[in-house]
Amino acid sequence: MTTSSTDRPTHPAHAGPQPSATGGRAWAVSGVVGALVAFVTLFFLSVELTNVDESLLGDNARLVQAIQGDKTIVWIVQAGTSLAALLVLVFGAGLRRRLAQDEPDGSLLPLLAFAGMLLVAAMLLVGGGISTELYHGLRRYADADPDTIAANLAIYNTMAWLWAGAGLSAGAVAVAGFRRRVVGRGLAVFSAAMAALIALTQLFPVQYIALVPGVLWVVVAGAAFALGKRR
Repeated sequence: MTTSSTDRPTHPAHAGPQPSATGGRAWAVSGVVGALVAFVTLFFLSVELTNVDESLLGDNARLVQAIQGDKTIVWIVQAGTSLAALLVLVFGAGLRRRLAQDEPDGSLLPLLAFAGMLLVAAMLLVGGGISTELYHGLRRYADADPDTIAANLAIYNTMAWLWAGAGLSAGAVAVAGFRRRVVGRGLAVFSAAMAALIALTQLFPVQYIALVPGVLWVVVAGAAFALGKRR
């Protein structure tokens, strides 16, 4: 007696472990750490290089001579901004995934949230990248053009502070929170306030101050996602 193929018991093919729909929280912690590294590096270290007698600002040769011993600070700033850039980028990727869980297919909010952090990371790399030129200019300042070094200083002490992208991410989180309660109301309100504050910094010639509300938003949002209920 033969057994029909239709009578044979079938066994489902083994399926490997399914990826978690929620993921971990390391991305949120990365945002907190990256924002704090950026704040300490820029707010406390990078400004130390140009904390000189204002009378030197009109004489590039004397200015460069006064700061040439601080090249180690420039080196630390380069490392700090690079590390912060990578960490906030991880935060942006996790934030995109987190919003995409509750946003409908085709929603721009997850992408905008990631794009904002991508902009922040790019400016950190650009602002910190000038440290290489500045470091070597100060190392051999006797043979370097002081006017070139002074021009490098302007980039060094400005570009990495341009955190307007954080306002885009904060705005995306605020809209997602108000519209679909993707995040708690408290975080949505805070995100909207920080987005508005960052936008204001872009309307006046103080764009670099966006670093402060930008860092504050990433720290608070990252902590909220890291400590909040796992979804």
